[in-house]
Amino acid sequence: LDTVTLERDGNVLVMGLNRPEKRNAFNVAMLADLSRAYAILEDDDSLRVGVLVAQGDHFTAGLDLVDVGPYIAAGKDPLPENGRDPWRLDGAWTKPVVAAAQGRCLTLGIELLLAADIRIAAADTRFAQIEVLRGIFPFGGATIRLPRQTGWGNAMRWLLTGDEFDASEALRIGLIQEVVADAAGARARAIEIAHTIAQR
Repeated sequence: LDTVTLERDGNVLVMGLNRPEKRNAFNVAMLADLSRAYAILEDDDSLRVGVLVAQGDHFTAGLDLVDVGPYIAAGKDPLPENGRDPWRLDGAWTKPVVAAAQGRCLTLGIELLLAADIRIAAADTRFAQIEVLRGIFPFGGATIRLPRQTGWGNAMRWLLTGDEFDASEALRIGLIQEVVADAAGARARAIEIAHTIAQR
């Protein structure tokens, strides 16, 4: 896959967002590649757990609106027929996912975390659900999952303002489960947890 790295580590599949020169902003190709990666995870019986990480300094800056905007406006589905929805809004799933974030984690990045089962963040991670600042709607599940997973008031504080918050606030509200020193540590911890799950 061009924009997502895949690494099999025993029964664990490590999926890496790989467009660091664009802060891992999602264009149509990257949406399709991540969809295919999640399909591999779900369909391969030898894989038990997925890990979602990102190459470079940032988890993701969100959508590359210049590329994706016209596609969505035309009513086209960017996810391929042989893929699965990485936001896991497309039916039953059987494989847990552990995610590790660092740097900027905006919009659909938060939604990817919300769709994962366990989330780790580097201490430098900065989060924001900024759709409200652009006059658009979060369509990757944040309006459903953020209130459910963090409580109504916590969700409304960040959904309705678009303000940025840090890793300690993300931990306080339950968006993430652990904070570690840096990106390498977050990745290593996520993989460690995934192997523990796979062994169980």
